[in-house]
Amino acid sequence: MSNKTANTLNDLISIARDGKEFYEEAAQKVDDAELKTLFARIATSKAQIVNELSTAVQAAGGKPEDSGTMVGSMQQMYGKIRAALGDTEYGYVAELEESEDRLLEAFDEAARDADTPPAARDVVVRLLPEVRSCHDVMRARKHAMKAAK
Repeated sequence: MSNKTANTLNDLISIARDGKEFYEEAAQKVDDAELKTLFARIATSKAQIVNELSTAVQAAGGKPEDSGTMVGSMQQMYGKIRAALGDTEYGYVAELEESEDRLLEAFDEAARDADTPPAARDVVVRLLPEVRSCHDVMRARKHAMKAAK
């Protein structure tokens, strides 16, 4: 596996780690038991994605990324402010759905980018259904909450 493979996968690790940390925080902040459970479940899914990507980076001889991104930190902060100023549950769901958009876009791009090394593409394509599933759950939750307002 090449340096490009490690770099591609490390970018995805950073974005998935952002999501994991944001879901863990949101699970602590919302009162709704169903949302707490959903957020904790998706945080666990993100942790598994980070672990699988990290294993692939190590197999490539690289060092797995161990932090998130600046964009993720800013999004998390915005989510906290939005939740504090309004509907906490909807605020977190809306920002988490944005986080899901970002991760899904990064995975889709890595999967279709002709420059993505085959070894990285294999991992990305294998994990893509789970990434898409988390995204779809949060998108549906956001739309349902918005419609109920």
